[in-house]
Amino acid sequence: MSIYSFSRAGSTPPARGAPRLLYITQDHYSEGWNSNLHTHGCTELFFITDGHGRFRTQAEEFPVSIRDLILISNNVPHTELSQLDSPLEYIVLGVDGLGTMTGASGYAMLHLHSGWEALMSCLELMLQEARELQPGYEQVCAALLSVVLLRLSRQEGVALSEEPSGPRISRECDLVRRYIDNHFKEDLTLDQLAQLAHLNKYYLAHTFRREFGVSPINYLISRRIEESRFLLRETDHTLTLISQMLGFSSLSYFSQCFRRVEGISPMEYRKRNR
Repeated sequence: MSIYSFSRAGSTPPARGAPRLLYITQDHYSEGWNSNLHTHGCTELFFITDGHGRFRTQAEEFPVSIRDLILISNNVPHTELSQLDSPLEYIVLGVDGLGTMTGASGYAMLHLHSGWEALMSCLELMLQEARELQPGYEQVCAALLSVVLLRLSRQEGVALSEEPSGPRISRECDLVRRYIDNHFKEDLTLDQLAQLAHLNKYYLAHTFRREFGVSPINYLISRRIEESRFLLRETDHTLTLISQMLGFSSLSYFSQCFRRVEGISPMEYRKRNR
């Protein structure tokens, strides 16, 4: 996976309320693919560039393939699953301040019959600029975002607008949450997460709790427990192996965290759900 984030400093500020590019991601199916439901604090434009698979939300699951665009409003749980014989590839734009007509579900999908090649040219140039970090690359990417949004607005069924002003999840906290979603099996500390966000660790802990109602470390534990429930139900892995796979320092710590979240031990959970 390649993730390129854009800072607020050093780039020309957009007009008040105008959409701002927060990140661009390029990825393709691999063995370490993480298909857990997750959310983002901004709107995502999810372009399927190759392969076949399925897109999942809390409410439904539907097939996706090349030339599909999924619009996902902020804080809507979602994930994607790939066919093994036709691996998914995609490019995602994370955009702050962008409103989409996605209805109550918070997402919408359409197939781009026309204009696909021009959009791909813009996205590839964005990726190139983000990789090379030449002077002015953020301004170039901001201009390319405007082109992408204008060209999308010409498509039938696409309605894009500036997001109404109001409190939004901070970019730094969303970056940390996304990083935890993708790396929760690794040995993460608050110091590492604070360094990633370029924040004081005490400020990060306070702000993250204010935004999401939980500390970064407890959010990390909840993501591990969520994955452990799947492994306990669907595999015959030992508790020791599961605790190691999910980054817990010991089996006893895994059991302690699981009991605190679920109210029962991992073994009891397995017995009840097999």
